[in-house]
Formats: sequence, C-alpha cells, structure tokens
Amino acid sequence: MLEIRKSEDRGAANHGWLQSQHSFSFADYRDPAHTGFGPLLVINEDRVAPGGGFGTHGHRDMEIISYVLDGALEHKDSLGTGSVLHYGDVQRMSAGAGVRHSEFNGSQTAPVHFLQIWIEPNVKSIPPSYEEKHFAPETKQGQLRLIASPDGRDGSVTIHQDAAVYATILRGDERAEHALASGRTGYVHVVRGAVTVNGTPLKDGDALKLRGEPSVVLEQAQEAEVLVFDLPY
Repeated sequence: MLEIRKSEDRGAANHGWLQSQHSFSFADYRDPAHTGFGPLLVINEDRVAPGGGFGTHGHRDMEIISYVLDGALEHKDSLGTGSVLHYGDVQRMSAGAGVRHSEFNGSQTAPVHFLQIWIEPNVKSIPPSYEEKHFAPETKQGQLRLIASPDGRDGSVTIHQDAAVYATILRGDERAEHALASGRTGYVHVVRGAVTVNGTPLKDGDALKLRGEPSVVLEQAQEAEVLVFDLPY
C-alpha cells in the first residue's frame, strides 16, 4: 500500500517569527487522518526569522530529532547542553522523565530552516539525554546514510525506539534502495528537490507511506534530499 501526503495539504502556521508546516497533527492543527505513522508522530518544517525562537519549554517521554537544512539553530537545555547547529548537523534529545529546552535562530541576519521530528519512545521515564552528530553531504550522496537508530550503529544518533532514519542526496541517475523486513513500514519525506519513490513522483515537502512493500526504491531524482524512516507497525 502506498499513500501520498502532499506538501500543500500539510497543516500551516504563521506566527510572524515562525513559519511552520506540519505533516501530522500538531498544536492547533488537527487532522484525524494524519495523527502519526506508527511511532513517528511529528515532522514539522520550521523557518525561524533572525533573532526569533522557541522560549524555554518542557517535554517528556519523546525522542526529538532536529535536522538542520540552512542557517544556525541555537539549542540550550536543562541538562546544561548548549550548541549551535548548522547544515548536516543532527540533534537528538531524549526527553525521558522530563527536560526543558529552548531553540533559537542563532543569527540576527539570516533565517534558520530545519525539520523537527518526534518519535514516540518504547521506554518511559528514562533519564533525559542529548546527542548531536554531523553528517557531511558527501556521506549521503548517492547512498542512504543511517542518521538515527536504536543502537547508534554506523555513527548514528541513538533513539529509544525500534526505528531507523536514513538520509540521502540523489541527483540524476543515482538510485537508492532500502529493504523493509516483514512487519515493517516505510515513510519517505522529501526534504527538497524531486524524486520518484516506488514509482510515485514526489516533490519537496511531499511524503509517502509504505505498508506491505518489500523495499523503498528512490530514483529519477532532481537535486533531491530525502529522509527514509524504517518503522515498526
């Protein structure tokens, strides 16, 4: 089964300092047909104006991943972590028993563009933790690069869920394929550019849900950057 989630059908919010598009129900956007896909609950595409940001607020029992596309994302949290993330950086915060954090545009002159991803953990009330890794573009070029996994293998960030997240950059005749084991589902989010996934043409912001498919096949790319999620039912 293949189900397309078109970019233009996503929820939208414009707060002046923040423009956000929601692939799944989030905040004031509610759509009973799009409340998550397995443990994948949130993909927000956020653009934050210079000097703007999310003030200190709390989370618990959630795996929160930030995938920076452009600009500088400044993070501070109650664990004492502080950093500024740029393109290629992936941040993972396990909220666990509870954590407070803020996220701001680290620039006073240029916007920051990033994806915020929430994955429901398979354990509750663990000690909160933070991790970040850099994945250079050449490590994603023409291949699927593991960026998040349950065991941190291959240099990925560690998430508390039986899920894996891959990133790839594809151009022209480049092709990538990821096998889906029995009992697994796939979710593909096109970050930018265009690509055909299992015969389905997608453009930036589009997504594809895959159930009962043996693999995820990405081809016929036009300057595409793509995230592939391997998820349990």
